[in-house]
Amino acid sequence: MNNILSFNISTPNDISSQIASRVKARRLELNLTQEGLSTRAGLKFATYRRFEQTGEISLHGLLQIAFALNALSDFDILFSQRQYQSIDEVLNEQKKIRKRGKKNE
Repeated sequence: MNNILSFNISTPNDISSQIASRVKARRLELNLTQEGLSTRAGLKFATYRRFEQTGEISLHGLLQIAFALNALSDFDILFSQRQYQSIDEVLNEQKKIRKRGKKNE
């Protein structure tokens, strides 16, 4: 058995690059060119090309791409309310909620 702990710590840059790679893979599955997808998404070709190369794009642009790929519903889970498995989890979470402090006058 391997006793080494494995940590998967991703940075925002790592995640944006992974998203760009997944979009590229989906584009290729659909046999679309970069120009074809950028047109469907209503983006400038250079904007889309930069996204695939660097992972950099505005949120609105990413949503346009998701819409063009029929994947907009993939964003539904992002920042959704946490689903609890027991009442104990709910109670423990409520203990962690901090109240706002007083404003200085």
